[in-house]
Amino acid sequence: MWNLNFLKLTDPGRLLSQRLCSICFTRHRRGLYLLGRSKSFVTQTQSASKPPWRILFFGSDDFALESLKRLHLSRDDNKAGVIDTLEVVTLSRDAPVRKYAEQHRLPLHHWPDVDMSTNFDVGVVVSFGSLIKENFINKMPYGILNVHPSLLPRWRGSAPIFHTILHGDSVTGVTIMQIRPKRFDVGPILQQEMYEIPKNCTAEELGATLAVMGSRMLMDTLTNLPERIANRKEQPKEGASFAPKISSTMAWIIWEEHSCDYIDRLFRAIGFRIPLRTMWMGNSIKLLDYVGKHSVSFTAFPFLSTVPGTLHYQKESNILLVRCKDGWVGFKTVMFKKRLSATDFFNGYLHQSMLKKSPTSNTCRFQSYKETRFPREQDHNILLQKNTSL
Repeated sequence: MWNLNFLKLTDPGRLLSQRLCSICFTRHRRGLYLLGRSKSFVTQTQSASKPPWRILFFGSDDFALESLKRLHLSRDDNKAGVIDTLEVVTLSRDAPVRKYAEQHRLPLHHWPDVDMSTNFDVGVVVSFGSLIKENFINKMPYGILNVHPSLLPRWRGSAPIFHTILHGDSVTGVTIMQIRPKRFDVGPILQQEMYEIPKNCTAEELGATLAVMGSRMLMDTLTNLPERIANRKEQPKEGASFAPKISSTMAWIIWEEHSCDYIDRLFRAIGFRIPLRTMWMGNSIKLLDYVGKHSVSFTAFPFLSTVPGTLHYQKESNILLVRCKDGWVGFKTVMFKKRLSATDFFNGYLHQSMLKKSPTSNTCRFQSYKETRFPREQDHNILLQKNTSL
């Protein structure tokens, strides 16, 4: 045991000063941590001027998980020398980030109950879903970084990837920025890279690509953090647009208003999470397995080609075709009471109706859910031009 009135220990990038009596000390990767007999200790620590960093990570979903995995691997890589310690904060108890942290025994906090007795150099927030207060941000010398999947200021908000696909953007990217309190996605940019979106890309595919891209950029930023902060740039005021959270109301198709291209983008944006929906005979039907735009030629009833919602079963391809604003789109499966192929839906419900009734009757058409206020193509076009305060 050591009896000291004052002990001052110096480690690269750290200065630990302690006044303790009857103490022992143990070696840690960064230097010496002083432990009292009561198993408690008090430190006063200056921030590091270079890596490795002590990081507090905030995240939730699979997009965030990609960054957490890379941080974790770097922490365990002695040669990398970028990450010293890593702790995790989550909102949901069943989030992928939380499950990973539990599996790999990373120190875990459930928001907002975060133990800040440990001194962190910088925070990292990825797809977290909650604002962080200013006093919390200020506890970290380098603030809190955010990995955001868009070219800010375009698509500020909780669902940038979905709106990127929905609006037919040809390019997107990832932005590494410092967060600010009170508003989402308005902080200064530290790093930004562009990505050209492949044709027919879905939101799920784009998210997976940008997650990997963002995790790589995050490590690059952390490696050069003081320099990046010194050269940070404020976001331009022009070109800001808002990406609100997706909801089930977005899935309703309005056959009179929605074009083939819009329905295609809508399916690629939200279809893997929320099935597209319509009405038939007063019942809600889910439209699955979208197969795109199709050409249809009528001889007996040529006027049908212009009636929105009209149904046509294409036997040779087993596809259910529906007339929208400017053409025909096809689906191979519907959900009506149970999952049905286009063939089963036609044989079980449409065939007899088409034989007995006029081709223009409601039994041969899908109806638009008119009560819904969202989405309309013009609403989305307005968003493209709207500067948001968020």
